[in-house]
Amino acid sequence: MADLPAPGFIVTGARVGIRPYSLDASDVAEFTARARESVELHRPWLFPPTGATAYTEYAGRLIEDPTRHGFLVYERDGEAGGALAGFININNVVLGAFRCGALGYGAFAHAAGRGLMSEALGLVIRQAFGPLGLHRLEINAQPDNTGSIALARRAGFRLEGVSPDFLFIDGAWRDHERWALTAEMTTATGPSGATSG
Repeated sequence: MADLPAPGFIVTGARVGIRPYSLDASDVAEFTARARESVELHRPWLFPPTGATAYTEYAGRLIEDPTRHGFLVYERDGEAGGALAGFININNVVLGAFRCGALGYGAFAHAAGRGLMSEALGLVIRQAFGPLGLHRLEINAQPDNTGSIALARRAGFRLEGVSPDFLFIDGAWRDHERWALTAEMTTATGPSGATSG
């Protein structure tokens, strides 16, 4: 019999669990502390909120906006068991005939390079193509962001092209590689070892 997810998790894998953002003081404190510790890792690609007010606005949008779904990624075991490892958001969700969303994600420094985000992305993909009813997910990554591109590639996304001057990031319009995954490209069983609540 499979283990049930820990309380609060939507889905768990062997090493991580995912759950929605909240505005609880403990989430605000841990997320912003981890973001401050990870500034060197994230720049110039990513700018997650490092202060309480900015986090509350950011998480509030993910909680309230039906075109966004945000997931916090937590380690389940090990030295940092229970620690916030990163985040994965599905933005710009369009339903109807399109049923697509754009992924954004980031690992925190203590969790980077350990495979936790690969496992978590598999869990989010399972949610997107299952309960959320999406058919397509997209990742737009700057060509020099090798970590983000490697994660997309490991998750089975295919490169579809390059969009010049695609997103305004860090004071300039930046080119992005477009990666995509459709429900047909994934296995019917989902990530190994995942259990849902």
